[in-house]
Amino acid sequence: MSGSAGSQTEFLDFADNRLLAELCGGYDENLARLEARLDVAIAPRGNRLAISGEDFSRGAAIDALKQLYRRLETGLDLEPADIDSAARMAAQGAADGGGGSTSREAPGGSGAGGSGHRQIRTPRRTVTPRSHNQSAYMAALETSDLTFGLGPAGTGKSYIAVAQAVAMLSQRRVERVILSRPAVEAGERIGFLPGDLKDKVDPYLRPLYDALYDLMPGEQVERRIASGDIEIAPLAFMRGRTLSNAFVILDEGQNATPTQMKMFLTRLGEGSRMVVTGDATQSDLPAGQLSGLTDALSVLRGVEGVSRIEFEAEDVVRHPLVARIVGAYEKRTKAKGRLDG
Repeated sequence: MSGSAGSQTEFLDFADNRLLAELCGGYDENLARLEARLDVAIAPRGNRLAISGEDFSRGAAIDALKQLYRRLETGLDLEPADIDSAARMAAQGAADGGGGSTSREAPGGSGAGGSGHRQIRTPRRTVTPRSHNQSAYMAALETSDLTFGLGPAGTGKSYIAVAQAVAMLSQRRVERVILSRPAVEAGERIGFLPGDLKDKVDPYLRPLYDALYDLMPGEQVERRIASGDIEIAPLAFMRGRTLSNAFVILDEGQNATPTQMKMFLTRLGEGSRMVVTGDATQSDLPAGQLSGLTDALSVLRGVEGVSRIEFEAEDVVRHPLVARIVGAYEKRTKAKGRLDG
């Protein structure tokens, strides 16, 4: 270790030079991306990296590098979004007091597969968390009978839920997957759309189809839909059913009425998991109509077996501008609330 107090240099050794080259990226572009996001300098030195910066930034960079190296060890590729998410998670961990350079064993050592390294393996891709809230969400989906995933668009709450459903179906831990949405969007009703019932319903469920085709081969999706292993239907189709041995997802739950939400939640049968996703601030219900999502969160607070994960603007994993847009709207909402109060 070298350098003056405050800004110092620390070295991180790597056992596999091939993986180290992938970690650095072409022309060290991955390192440059980390440098910009964590305010550090990272220099390759043979089979090691020299990380220079203030204690907080240096510790976060080391944790991010370890996380990315573990990803490469499992056979996964690195994309720009993976670099960004590793930097964000490391910085959040350091800010919470759980990050920083707390562990100095070399990547690939006995601690390489730490308990925080969650994965959901589906037929087409392996999904890993890109924020601490995503990691907590994955844990909840694995263990809770009913999980609420709440927060703004772009946080992965629907995609990760579908990934967990596909994984459990592929592993035969459930017999079927049921994906549902309220057919209420921007004041429109399906009766105004052309075509038969399927044609009317599909536009509302398109985001769920997109997730399925991203996680499973197309022919497998179509075969499982045809056989009934995967069912995609509007919320109204759930009435009167008992959903056993199934993974059931209600997307855009803020657009369900309290009556519809109660109906949906009481469909839960033996051996099933249920997930409700939504953003209570984005309801398309008529003005003055209480959202079933808001109502359910109030009624079920503290009920055993129910998990609630709340995402924030910092968890947005789309284009970085999306996070700033969400943050700007949240800031205005909070300011308005203070004025109204």
